[in-house]
Amino acid sequence: MSEAVLTTPSAAAQTGLLDRALRRVTSLWRDMAERVTGAEDAEGIAEQMRHCLDGRGGEVSARNRAARLAQAYLALDEAGRGEFLRTLAAFDVDDAAVQRAVDGLSAATDPGVRMAARAKLRRALEPPRLRLLTQFSTIPDGMKFLVDLRGELMRVARDGRDPALAALEADLKGLLANWFDVGFLELRRIDWNSPAALLEKLVQYEAVHRIRTWRDLKNRLDSDRRCYGFFHPRMPDEPLIFVEVALVKGLSESVQRLLDEKAPVLDPREADTAIFYSINNCQRGLDGISFGNFLIKRVVATLGEELPGVKAFSTLSPIPGFMRWLNERLGGTEGPPLLSDEEAAALRAAAPAPAALPAPASGGAGTALQVAETPLQTLARVLARRGWLREEPVAKALEPILLRLCAGYLVHENAPGNARRARDPVGHFHLSNGARVERINWRGDVSEKGLKESAGLMVNYLYDPARIEDYHEEYVGEGRRPAATAIRKLARGWG
Repeated sequence: MSEAVLTTPSAAAQTGLLDRALRRVTSLWRDMAERVTGAEDAEGIAEQMRHCLDGRGGEVSARNRAARLAQAYLALDEAGRGEFLRTLAAFDVDDAAVQRAVDGLSAATDPGVRMAARAKLRRALEPPRLRLLTQFSTIPDGMKFLVDLRGELMRVARDGRDPALAALEADLKGLLANWFDVGFLELRRIDWNSPAALLEKLVQYEAVHRIRTWRDLKNRLDSDRRCYGFFHPRMPDEPLIFVEVALVKGLSESVQRLLDEKAPVLDPREADTAIFYSINNCQRGLDGISFGNFLIKRVVATLGEELPGVKAFSTLSPIPGFMRWLNERLGGTEGPPLLSDEEAAALRAAAPAPAALPAPASGGAGTALQVAETPLQTLARVLARRGWLREEPVAKALEPILLRLCAGYLVHENAPGNARRARDPVGHFHLSNGARVERINWRGDVSEKGLKESAGLMVNYLYDPARIEDYHEEYVGEGRRPAATAIRKLARGWG
């Protein structure tokens, strides 16, 4: 949902964390790399890669060469790293060897010979760069190195014009998907007693609701709060994804009230609802490898065991695509009418009149010309004004309009080119995980970001442990979007 799974830390935050990690890692690699023969110092990157692949000197020497190659990569600037990746991508399969293996399989008639020929073909189809990537995984902090390597590779290959880079990225993603299978991951609670370095990463990776101060962080880790993250045994100090949870009574409707540092602390034993209000992916290089659905289900189970009084599990989620979609509709001519006649009249009565145009020069005094507006132009003009939410007549007229439009957007609007996928990315994430759209909250997030992205609206997605699998199948298997009755009534007649 950067909520999580939909959010990643800022470039500056990632750079700061990476720089500190690399200072520690390169000191480990330097000790290993210095044991490599000095003859390799003058060799180019491609030659170093060939030495890593030829396997001379046994396993220890291979690890030392891999450490030296990793250190060489980290010493390069942005352009140099791009060339490094292109050189690595060039270590592809040998077409001649593949053809010989295909011919051998075609000629084999004996079952045992055919089995051996198929194994030979599989080996021939495995590009040498896969072995090199696997060697990196054996050095200290090599798994983190590979995750960051894929993050850089995704940046370099984002235009999709280099098929070799695309193939390398697919190879690396496949390796990481296997190595980061959820069965290998550890669920850990993060609290105020966690190591300071981990708490600092929590601050820097939080991309949904920025952590402003250490006091803010302590409030989010208080006794009526929970924070859980997935960790990999080869990256024990690096969260892969984390979720922040508030223990409350009833569904929360405002993130500002939820994060209020002055609010009284609730005894967790009195809570009946767990609110998931922020989910963050931490590693750019693991994009496309899903953990969020498993994380939420594991946390639901964990909280259910720890706090039997908690019966409801819900999010308080942003709606990051709503205003983008609405502005597209307000500026276009296609699609069904957005406003009913009654809504248009109420808005026109509450909204300030548009600025008048000066009268055309005609030699006389003249009078100003009143601008004629369509209802959609009025709506667009009002929403573009700063402070509209503080003008009660305007806000009162807009509330039923925006709630209805948002319900229709969440329940009925499709991602471009995919009629089975919800248009809103956070909505797609939670519906895929087995939640239902439960409630839309007016003034849910009145921050500048919240107003810009969703006109201040937020949504509760409800996770019902007894229905998670049913809702998941409805959405993923049938393309239906589970929603509460009140939401369906709001969206009735859409399109």
